[in-house]
Amino acid sequence: MKKIILAVCAALTTITITAQNPKVYFTNDISPESLVKIYEALGVAPKEGQRVAVKISTGESEKSNHLRPEFIKNLVQKVNGNIVECNTAYGGNRSTTAKHKQAIAERGYTAIATVDIMDEDGDMEIPVTDTKWLKHDIVGTHLANYDFMINLAHFKGHAMGGFGGVLKNQSIGVASKSGKAYIHSAGSSTSNPWGNSNQDSFLESMAAAAQAVHNYFKQEGKDIIYINVMNNLSVDCDCDGSPHAPQMKDIGILASTDPVALDKACLDLVFNHQNTSGDNATPLINRIENLHGTHTVSYAEQLGLGSQSYSLIDINDASAVNGLNAESSHRYNVYSLDGKKLMSNASSLDGLQKGTYIINGEKKVVE
Repeated sequence: MKKIILAVCAALTTITITAQNPKVYFTNDISPESLVKIYEALGVAPKEGQRVAVKISTGESEKSNHLRPEFIKNLVQKVNGNIVECNTAYGGNRSTTAKHKQAIAERGYTAIATVDIMDEDGDMEIPVTDTKWLKHDIVGTHLANYDFMINLAHFKGHAMGGFGGVLKNQSIGVASKSGKAYIHSAGSSTSNPWGNSNQDSFLESMAAAAQAVHNYFKQEGKDIIYINVMNNLSVDCDCDGSPHAPQMKDIGILASTDPVALDKACLDLVFNHQNTSGDNATPLINRIENLHGTHTVSYAEQLGLGSQSYSLIDINDASAVNGLNAESSHRYNVYSLDGKKLMSNASSLDGLQKGTYIINGEKKVVE
């Protein structure tokens, strides 16, 4: 097995190196059972008496690629959680509470759990750490009813943000109707989400709002965890009622307590993907790059929300779930220093020559 050491010389400090990178757990099995298993691997569960919110997107139509009730049912019921959503700011069949409740029932979510439209009774403001664009984050008043959140996102493309993962699901997704407009407009309007020509201001506003929700659930007596499901990898979001068909095959489920590390690991799996016939990541990569989508993650790291460096651990190796230091449990995404992708989701570093590489977002030396 190759030996890797952290690069500590001055020339190799362009990426922050921490003593212990956040863990991102991975499974290539996309099933209700594996969704529960990866949740359990995190080792963070609601305490007795905590009220649990499971934040998903219920999708704009039955054609959308949202996570289906039969897929999330076991997890939601295991934690005795409520499915939570907020109304949309762009019209459509989820723009009012009445229409949203009807759509949710038609898609089968009310058959598996209580579904709470968090802005049904209005808004509340929670503080942001970064005030570059937003003075506060605007969320539904029902957020105050919960002590524990599972941010359960479908990772895919997005027509405005480039991609959607847990950061988007926590910012735009948790924001109320007026809060969504406030983020989209980078703090200039609570009623009009359109017309903001400064793309980075929107992406940075998402990062700031995601941090606000994270901080809210990191108060004493509360907690939050993060899961991305990488299936149906369309270039379009679940808010699109007629999304483009995915050209990339499903990858798996990933989970972490660090939302930045989680979205970065998913981006690496997309950008490192080795295309084959019928399995093409290029359209999704182009969508992300054309909208500068990776800036949301880098800016969130800049704000201190999390780290872009991570350890990717395969939960199909039982020793990884048990917390043992087993090299075989780790997975690696590897770039050369000039940005060429060398390994995608590799189980070992065997085959790499001695040298310096970007491994799971961190500059490292292989000896």
